[in-house]
Amino acid sequence: MSSSPIVEEAGAVTAPAPAVHTVKTMSFGARLRRDWPLMLMCVPAMLLLAVFHYLPALGNVIAFQDYNPFAGDSPLQAFLSSEWIGFGNFQYLFETTAFWDSVRNTLAITAFQLVFYFPIPILLAMLLNSILSPRLRSFVQSVVYLPHFFSWVLVVSLFQMMLGGSGLIAQTLREAGMTAPDVMTNPDTFMLLITSQAIWKDAGWGMIVFLAALAAVDPSLYEAAAADGAGRWRRMWHITLPGLRPVIVLLLILRLGDALNVGFEQFYLQREAVGRDAAEVLDTYVYYQGIGVQQWGVGAAAGLFKALIGLLLILGANKVAHKLGEQGIYSKS
Repeated sequence: MSSSPIVEEAGAVTAPAPAVHTVKTMSFGARLRRDWPLMLMCVPAMLLLAVFHYLPALGNVIAFQDYNPFAGDSPLQAFLSSEWIGFGNFQYLFETTAFWDSVRNTLAITAFQLVFYFPIPILLAMLLNSILSPRLRSFVQSVVYLPHFFSWVLVVSLFQMMLGGSGLIAQTLREAGMTAPDVMTNPDTFMLLITSQAIWKDAGWGMIVFLAALAAVDPSLYEAAAADGAGRWRRMWHITLPGLRPVIVLLLILRLGDALNVGFEQFYLQREAVGRDAAEVLDTYVYYQGIGVQQWGVGAAAGLFKALIGLLLILGANKVAHKLGEQGIYSKS
């Protein structure tokens, strides 16, 4: 009879000590010699971030100034010559009705698009993934995400030609003796209009991320579920959606962090048609305050306010994701 690894002496049970595995850490020089090709590949991206993101971020300091770009012969002289007013620009913002109107419009549009736009790429990816023919799947995918490469000028022009007062649909309805609806200049339906434009333009492009997540799901899970008698809806609920959940949570967190940034061109192009009350968002407010009336400090303060709120939303949403057991945009320390 073989001896047991557990030794019993005087009624005491002693288990063998677990093996201790030591992890050998590499020095910084060794990791540098090993990974220098990868680091070299990252240099262009780091330069782009530094030049177009981090260096311009230093300009946020004018949010605390009564900045005058004509106060000197160079931007540096203008910066040094401008008067420091502390939080005066922020006080002006918080006391201005137009600023809070733009914040309210921005949040309302974000909430509306979270409900009616965010699920569309997920549904498109699930439908496209169910197509068995690779050729048909490739054709549909190309057609759906092609509008992403159109500019907003072209997108708004196409909607104007289709839904405008002299557009194709309006002319067809008038020829049939019916009244054409006011779509492009109606403030009450503007939120639905811009959401429809965003779906047509970008839903196909957003679908690609979810298609990549679906490609990582093991096909044997579907085969095993089908063998056990699970129908299409049960396979979708218990396999497809759990496979998409980490990506959905990640993109939802990023969208919440970008809640105050609903775009500029789309609203700028249609602002005059529907009026400021319906189309004024934070991005257009920053433009008209900073460049339109040359209140550079006020525009910078509004942009800084938007960035800080976005940062807080990202941190809060990521905290909620950790509570729900998801990784979020960064791992929990």
